[in-house]
Parts: sequence; C-alpha cells; structure tokens
Amino acid sequence: MTPQKLKASLKVAIKARRPVMIWGSPGVGKSAIVKQVADDLGIPVQDERVADRDPVDFRGLPHIKDGMTYWTLPGFLPREGKGILFLDELSAAPPSVQAVLYQLVLDRKLGNYRLPDGWEILAAGNLESDRAVVFKMSSALSNKLIHLTFDVSLDDFVEWGLGAGIRPEVIAFVRFRPELLHSFDPSKGERSFPTPRTWEFVSDLMNADGEGSEADLIKGAVGEGAGVEFLGFLRTARELPDLDSILKDPEGSLLPKNPGAIYAVCSGLSRKVSAANMAAAMAYVSRMAEEFQALFIKDSLKLKPEIQSTKPFIDWAVKNSWILKG
Repeated sequence: MTPQKLKASLKVAIKARRPVMIWGSPGVGKSAIVKQVADDLGIPVQDERVADRDPVDFRGLPHIKDGMTYWTLPGFLPREGKGILFLDELSAAPPSVQAVLYQLVLDRKLGNYRLPDGWEILAAGNLESDRAVVFKMSSALSNKLIHLTFDVSLDDFVEWGLGAGIRPEVIAFVRFRPELLHSFDPSKGERSFPTPRTWEFVSDLMNADGEGSEADLIKGAVGEGAGVEFLGFLRTARELPDLDSILKDPEGSLLPKNPGAIYAVCSGLSRKVSAANMAAAMAYVSRMAEEFQALFIKDSLKLKPEIQSTKPFIDWAVKNSWILKG
C-alpha cells in the first residue's frame, strides 16, 4: 500500500473508529504517515513507544484503599479532547505488554480507565522478515486490529520531499536510481542502508554547516554502496551549469547529456522558477525529452502553483495535456 493510499485508508478507519496496525520495514516512514494524517485532520498525535513500556506502565500501580486494591492510572493516557493514540513499535513489545493492550485496543478501556470518545488508536511495527526486534503477535491481539502493509512509493516520497524541503540533489538522485530509495536486505546485516528516513538524514547533513567529512557521514547514513553512488552523482550535479545562468540565457546554456545530470537540473530549476521567469525556464526545459519536461512541470506546480496562470505553462499544457493526465 502506497503512502497516499495508506493515508486515505487510515482516515476511513479513524472515521469508522476501528484500530489499525501499520506494518512496514524500518525507515519507510510509518510514524511520519500517522503524523501527516493527524495534521490533515487537525488533531494531535500522542506517540507511545510501547516497546519501552512494562505492563505496569499501562495497568498502573496498585494501591489499597478501604481494604480493596485499586490501580493508579498512568498519567500519559489521554483524559480529554480528541486525537490519535499511536502505539508505535507494537510488534517489538514483549508478549506481556501486548497482552495488557488487548482491552485498550478493542474495548478502549484499561481497568477503570476509558479512552475518551474523541481519541482513536493506530499502531505500527516492523515486519518479522526484516529481522528487526519483533515478537510474534498473538492471535488474540491480531484479531482486534485491521492490518495494512506500507510500501515505499517514489512519487509519494518526491511529493513529500518537495514540501518538506528535501535537497534537490537527493530528490534528483532517487529519481535517477529509484531502486535506492529503499534498499534493505536483512540477510546482509548492514548497519546503514538507504530508506526514506536515511535520505532525509542525508538532506539534513548537506544543509548543516560543519567541518565533518561529508562523504563519511553520507555513507554512514545510507550505507557504503548507495553512499558512493550518491557522492558520484553529487560531483556531477555540482559541475552543472549555474541555474541563474540558465534563466538568463536559456537558449545558450549547456544541456547535459547524462540522464542523472538532467534529473538534477530539473529538480534544481523547479526551485528557482516563478511566474516572472517561467518563459525562460520553459525555453530551456523544452529542449529536453518529454519525460524530463513533465518532471519539471509537476515539481514546479507543487512548489509554485501560480505558474499555471502564465502563458508559457498554458501553451505547454495545451500541447502536452496527455502528459499531465498521466
């Protein structure tokens, strides 16, 4: 299930007031999807890493009053309002913790505690096949949840990355090498490997000012193989024509022949485009193959929707309407 489909499904489940378990490999962005859904609905997320909890943390400490045993309710559980109670890393929680959550997940209760009506439950965890820390979920708990499996989507990552300010070089690279957006082989026992999360790390490292080795840090984030490829791509991207020069002289500026370099130019130019310079940008981009023109247009529309009212965009859209529909 792609991120966009997952988001839509979670919203339906929340409306139906049914708890969902999101399964996915490490680093694909399960927690980020839950946060995006909450933002779209205008409600908060209370993130509880249940793998770090003991059974007593949910059940509460016992105390005696008037000769009877009562439980002191935990302070972290919601008492009012509305939101999403997110039980993250549920599959990594030991069976004793999972057992305590049976009643909360299905009946929305824990002893004397009742989850407020405005709160809904979502959970997430890693797949057993990924060799992460995972305890087999009992059938009793499993049957109380709707199970959805989250897959990585290049298009959704790019759309999110444009809005989140992910470096254009990173977006261009994963478009050029989409198989490296998420490449994880649990049998290799790698410490670092490329995932949407670690590519975000790379973007943050590139934005940071410091004296550390950029190459070592990048390879430490996404692994040796993906890191070496990205660094080679980065060297090419940094030798490309200056984007401001392209906008000043779109007809005379060099058009790269290497597909990876063209991805980099399209990604960078989409950050520079505006209604004022759209004519110049299109004069340059129209020299590219149609697939790259489409990438530039789609990214530019995401970042600068005002360009759709310009004559250069309208002329291009009329001529290439079939691309936009696709």
